[in-house]
Amino acid sequence: MSEITAPTESRLAHFPVAFFAIVMGLSGVTLAYRASEHALGVDNGASQVVLIATICVFLVISAFYAAKAFTWTERVRAEWDNPLQIAFFPAISISVLLIATAMAPIWPETARPIWFVGMLAQGLLSLVVVANWIGHRTFQQMHLTPAWFIPAVGNIIVPVAGVGFGYPDISWLFFSAGLMFWIVLLTLVFNRLVFHDPLPGRLVPTLVILIAPPAVGFVSYLQLGGDLDPFALILLNVGYVFAGIVITQVPKFLTLSFALSWWALSFPIAALSIASLVYAERTGSQAHQTIGLVLVGILTVLVAGLAVRTIKAIGGNEICKPE
Repeated sequence: MSEITAPTESRLAHFPVAFFAIVMGLSGVTLAYRASEHALGVDNGASQVVLIATICVFLVISAFYAAKAFTWTERVRAEWDNPLQIAFFPAISISVLLIATAMAPIWPETARPIWFVGMLAQGLLSLVVVANWIGHRTFQQMHLTPAWFIPAVGNIIVPVAGVGFGYPDISWLFFSAGLMFWIVLLTLVFNRLVFHDPLPGRLVPTLVILIAPPAVGFVSYLQLGGDLDPFALILLNVGYVFAGIVITQVPKFLTLSFALSWWALSFPIAALSIASLVYAERTGSQAHQTIGLVLVGILTVLVAGLAVRTIKAIGGNEICKPE
């Protein structure tokens, strides 16, 4: 019996918090599908199917990570103390916020308390992570990666559903915090990328995270009552600029082996597709609608490939192992 249980226990002990990036990606697919359904005037149920699948994946990942937390508490502590991994803890609260946002149009009374829990968790995790950044430890440039945007992105997500739930003041609070930390971290991250050693291969896909803050910020700003003023247009077009920068790195991506960090590609592409479709709806721009729909198509192929590759990696013991 010990020969059977030992490998399972070992792999669970190394189950990373970064798995919640999968939920972020699937939630992004749900919201992107809903935006495309609205743009095309169809309701084929695809977004609801993906939403149910996302909730199931979230529950499974949460169960595994909770089991790890109860059984191997020191492993969770080690992740928290790791300068590269600590930024992924807010992916848990972001996942809750995104699921609540996706649920809001169809199950609003259920989505509201879920959103509220996610909002409180996001606020707490953001404060604790920032306190850790400016605390007693000394961080080095090599510890700084685009994954550090994750806490900031989570704050900017809050208004997307928060305004509709009747919490405009809280939404403005989180939006302001997210925008401030995005600007600060953007400066730090570009300094690291330009003047210091290149990102390790398995972290190169996190470059795509650069797209997410301005794209999500555009949608949140409009939800907060903003119009298509210069600030909104800057946010949307900065998202396109970062997408262009990422495209220049595609040849490098093609040389990399698979890692869980590849899921970092999914949510930012979803965010930019949604922002494009929202802009198209507001202005009637056929060009932006085409961009949004093309991005949804790319997202579909990407996430399908990532899902297959992740299942294969789990089966082949390529992840959930000591680093």
